[in-house]
Amino acid sequence: MDWNRYRFRSLWSLPAPPGVVYGVLGRPEDYPRWWPQVRAATRLDGATGVIVIRSALPYSLTCTVRKTRRDPAAGLLEVTLSGDIDGWARWTVTADGSGTLARYDQEVRVRKPLLRRLAVPGRPLFRLNHRLMMRAGRRGLLRHLEAV
Repeated sequence: MDWNRYRFRSLWSLPAPPGVVYGVLGRPEDYPRWWPQVRAATRLDGATGVIVIRSALPYSLTCTVRKTRRDPAAGLLEVTLSGDIDGWARWTVTADGSGTLARYDQEVRVRKPLLRRLAVPGRPLFRLNHRLMMRAGRRGLLRHLEAV
C-alpha cells in the first residue's frame, strides 16, 4: 500500500439549480469567500491558479491548479494539482430532484515532506481532516447559495 496516495469522494446535496451550483464551483478564485479552509486562490491565467488550503490540522497545502476539463453540458469541472499534493480533482454537477447533487472526486499523492514522514501514523487524521474540510465547504456553499 502506498501510504501517501489518497482517493476521496464527497457528495453534496444542494437546494439550488445545477447551473447555479456549476457556476459557483467553476470560479475557484471565489472559494475563499465561502469555503473557510480555502485560505487563498489566485488566478495566474485563464487555465492556471494557485490555491492554499488549511483545515483543522496545523499545516497548509499549496498547489498549482490547472484546468483540464470544463464541460457545462455534462456538469464536469476537472483540474490537475501539483505542489504539496499531485493528482487530480473533479466536480460532477447533476440535477437531483428540484436541487443539485455535486460529487467531488479526488485522487492525489502527498509530496509535502512533513506529511510524507507522518504518512502511516497520520493517515487517519489526514482523512478526518479532509472530511472536516469538505463538510465545512458544503455548509459554506449552502450559505453562499442562499445569498445569491
